[in-house]
Amino acid sequence: MEADLTSVLDAVGPRLRALRTERNLTLGEVSAASGVSVSTLSRLESGRRRPNLELLLPIAQLYGVPLDDLVGAPPTGDPRIHLRPIEHHGTTAIPLTRRPGGVQAYKMVLAGDARGTEPELQVHEGYEWLYILNGFLRLVLGSNDFVLGPGEAAEFDTHTPHWFASADGEAVEFISLFGQQGERMHVRARPRRP
Repeated sequence: MEADLTSVLDAVGPRLRALRTERNLTLGEVSAASGVSVSTLSRLESGRRRPNLELLLPIAQLYGVPLDDLVGAPPTGDPRIHLRPIEHHGTTAIPLTRRPGGVQAYKMVLAGDARGTEPELQVHEGYEWLYILNGFLRLVLGSNDFVLGPGEAAEFDTHTPHWFASADGEAVEFISLFGQQGERMHVRARPRRP
């Protein structure tokens, strides 16, 4: 068991160096972005320092890779992704991405309807892209009111007051891509014609 752990830890350094090299980053750039000192990064890459979670987590986030990729976790033999739905107020969100930072993907399912419900517009950091799979989604963006159907998409800055719900009382399923402020996709929806 100790030999297995040693070989796993010994392989971390070359992986860190390869990721940094692939991204054309210097140790100084990685240090500035991750908060890990240049000397520590150098020792990690050369194998003179044992990696730990406190060091690997900010590096994994910077490179946008799961921690498993840094430590070379053994394959499980099961290629299926085991999604864990998150349920909140009639909405089910199923995370489709597992990497830290960057654009995150979710399959969303909204049950019931909000017709007659006054929209409670919200704002927050980020940028969102929606693609409707099934059903009809009512999307309120500022003073615009849209109904999106299967195959339609919308993209918006989440600083714009927004709200969405089922448009017709039936469940609606859609893919949501949500990114940090400034990360944008390139599909736009048109307002509903009166």
